[in-house]
Parts: sequence; structure tokens; C-alpha cells
Amino acid sequence: MRSDASTEIADLPKSRGDTWLHALAADQPIKSPPCAAIRYADATLNNHACRLIAVVPDPHSPFPRARHGEVGLAEGWGLAQLIHDTIDADRNQPHQRTLIALVDVPSQAYGRLEETQGLHQALAAAVSAWIHARIAGHRVIGLIVGQAISGAYLAHGYQAHRLIALDDPGVQLHAMGKASAARVTQRSVEALDELAKTVPPWAMALSTTKRSGCSGTRCM
Repeated sequence: MRSDASTEIADLPKSRGDTWLHALAADQPIKSPPCAAIRYADATLNNHACRLIAVVPDPHSPFPRARHGEVGLAEGWGLAQLIHDTIDADRNQPHQRTLIALVDVPSQAYGRLEETQGLHQALAAAVSAWIHARIAGHRVIGLIVGQAISGAYLAHGYQAHRLIALDDPGVQLHAMGKASAARVTQRSVEALDELAKTVPPWAMALSTTKRSGCSGTRCM
């Protein structure tokens, strides 16, 4: 899977990650590797060459559990390939591009098919690629513009040098989403909300970052 073999951008539903990708890319073209859920663009921000990378919803994904912006098999391997291709392209350049992960990922792609086909390996490949980018000299920034939940966040964003979260009600950082926690505990979401009133660890507290301080993230 080569990132330079970009396909025509499909008409996919808008998401926070996609919205911020277009905003930061300005007039630069938005590209996609063969995995339609991965979008990227090359832009110059504050006089620095950057590559912006986002995972967006793909309702046409062959994997039903990865149609709403989740990071699944194709997304994990696709991120890894795109990042390694970027490392290779910049290897002999005087300056390596800054990599900006635009984070709006609701979860990893929970599903029997994904688990049996090695979802853990796909996500680990993405994690490893981000680490290799840092070692190769790329500055890596995680810009959290939406949800940053569970293994999807580990695979896309968490391995950055710096994490920046918008101070916005739509930004959420959780080890597990509320719906997933309800399934794991075999409760309804409503029952989980009631349980959270007396058992604080179950409370789904909103995590945000302000310029004057941090909550749950590292700041620049």
C-alpha cells in the first residue's frame, strides 16, 4: 500500500477530523492512500513544512465495525504505510516534515473479524510507525479535535511529542467510550450513568486542554 498512489477522494461524511484537515490545509489538495478512511495533506504552517493526517468515517468500508471513524485493520496498516513512506521521502532532506495527527477517533474497530485477522497487529504497526517518525527526526504533534478514545487514540495521536486538545465540549479523551463500557459491564448506558453517581471511576468526565494548563494531555 503506497501513499503516493493516491486515489480519487470519495464523497464521505464530514467529521471534525475532516473539517480541521480542510481548514489547516487551506488550498492544498487533500489526498488519500488506498484506504479511503485516511486523509492527508501537505501544508506550510508557521513557516514549517507539515503533513496533516486524519482518520475519517468511511460508510463504504468492507469492515462494518470501521465505518464511523474507528481505526481498524485497513486504517492501522494504512497509517503505518503512509508514515513510513513519509519517513522514506524525507530521509535525505535537510529538514523532516512535522507530522500532525488530527485526532477524532471514536474507538478501535471492535469486531470478531477484526480481532481474528490481527487488529492488535495493525494498531501496533501504526504505533510503531509514529515512533519511527520521531526517531527519524520528525516532530510529531497530536491535535485532538474530537474524540480520542481507547486503542484508536493509541494508534493515532498518542505517540506524539506534544498533545494539544481543543477546549470544546465535543472533545473527549477516554480509555473507553460510554457505549463500549456499557457493553463490557452488560449494563445499559442509562444504568451506567446511574452507577457513575456513586462510583466515580465510571464517570465519563470530559477532558479538555486550555492554554493556561492541561487536563489529561501534554501541552506545548
